[in-house]
Amino acid sequence: MTIKEIYEKFDKIGCTTFSTVCNGRAESRIAHFFAWDEDGIYFRTMTVKPFYKQVKEAGNITVCGMYPSSQVTHDENNLPSFVPGYSMRLTGDVRELSMEEVEEKAAHNRDFNVAVYDIKKYPATRIFLIYRAKGECYDFDYAKEHRDHKLERERFSYGGMEVEPAGLTITDQCIGCGKCQSVCSFDAIVPGTPYRILGNRCDECGNCYVNCPVGAITSKGE
Repeated sequence: MTIKEIYEKFDKIGCTTFSTVCNGRAESRIAHFFAWDEDGIYFRTMTVKPFYKQVKEAGNITVCGMYPSSQVTHDENNLPSFVPGYSMRLTGDVRELSMEEVEEKAAHNRDFNVAVYDIKKYPATRIFLIYRAKGECYDFDYAKEHRDHKLERERFSYGGMEVEPAGLTITDQCIGCGKCQSVCSFDAIVPGTPYRILGNRCDECGNCYVNCPVGAITSKGE
């Protein structure tokens, strides 16, 4: 995914969850991105907020959100149901822009006009750039309403950060028994020598991992 495509996915969501760390504990708040360019994706906050201090001290941030709805309904058996959609998550390194940088960008990109306006109206406003990041678009259709598989996961990165690899892998210890494929409800495993997990379809639910009779499946969480 390009930076533009990443931004547009988040922009479609609107308000998202921005998470930082404070004294060893995660803290979150609702905010949104307001612009993008070839350098990365931009957000703003104010110097008087704990959010600002935490971003400055850590130099990184994690953002996530879901589209079109974060609501969960349940059937008569209390099983959850989700409207087809996607979630986005991004983790990246951040730096603060000077007023001169913001004004220069506003001269060439009208999306930055709101930042200039906010800084003049609220002088405590500061602009941050996520200049290096990695993340994922997790496109789900659990009931297979629009396609023949539940998931389509697209991992991405920009600014020199490496893409996060898929979480589960079948090693050469595989004996080809097919147990993993039979317990996978996401159609994410294909036969072969060894069998292979399709990272773009895998939910990392762990069914294959716990059912493999020879322990041939590894997890990056180990």
